[in-house]
Amino acid sequence: MRAIGPVIGALIGLAMLASASLYTVDQRENALVFQLGEVRDVVTTPGLHMKWPLIQNIRYFDTRILTLDDPEPLRFITSEKKPVLVDSFVKWRIVDVKQFYISVQGDEQRAAKRLQQTISDGLQAEFGKRTVHDVVSGEREAIMDLMREKADQDARKIGVQIIDVRLKRVDLPQEVSESVYRRMEAERKRVANELRSTGSAEGERIRADADKQREVILAEAYRDAQRVKGEGDAKASALYAQAFQQNPEFYSFYRSMEAYRSSLRNKGDLLLLEPNSDFFKYLKDSAGRAVKK
Repeated sequence: MRAIGPVIGALIGLAMLASASLYTVDQRENALVFQLGEVRDVVTTPGLHMKWPLIQNIRYFDTRILTLDDPEPLRFITSEKKPVLVDSFVKWRIVDVKQFYISVQGDEQRAAKRLQQTISDGLQAEFGKRTVHDVVSGEREAIMDLMREKADQDARKIGVQIIDVRLKRVDLPQEVSESVYRRMEAERKRVANELRSTGSAEGERIRADADKQREVILAEAYRDAQRVKGEGDAKASALYAQAFQQNPEFYSFYRSMEAYRSSLRNKGDLLLLEPNSDFFKYLKDSAGRAVKK
């Protein structure tokens, strides 16, 4: 019985020694193995690993994608010397844990501050080359692409990779917004007045052209009417002449009847003529006496 105690103690000691010699690395992290305060090894393979107890210790680093989001919009100056407020965020992750530890002692807060400064300086440089219109709508994608490339180059120096840089919102300060809105309103009014003036001039031109076409159409219609009337009169005269040639007496009689009807259309019509006038030729009998009604 006395021999069992030392054996149990030895087994417990061995178990504790084995436990101190083993460690696990999650698939979402990397580990640094330190030996007497110096980096001995970098472990990137997940699973169970061994270390020397007492003289080696382990430090873990999260390799998942992290987000750096500014709590307040940053203020930048454009090429027009106008301020803009920019709200952005950065996606980043640790890709070289040894370099990350050497550069910022493995402190994510220090790394975030450095990345924030890099992004701020880069955005100020890019915004300083562009106008308000460019940074608000025209070249936002180009700015984000350039910032991702430049920030990633600097971040690699501390063992960090920049996954993405996004501009969530680009606004004008309140005092600048009011000035811009007033200028936009004045510009819209100017354009509206110009369009109204152009429309009025175009309307006058269209009306003048329509009046001109109307006069031309009426003149052509009158010309055609006179031509048709002249042709009709010519044909009528030709028919009259042809009828006169065939029977002059009948033609004279017909024309006299037409004259009587035109002259004596109403009961109150009055003619003063000589009794022997040729006008009454067909109103007399064969003996030359006037026909009584």
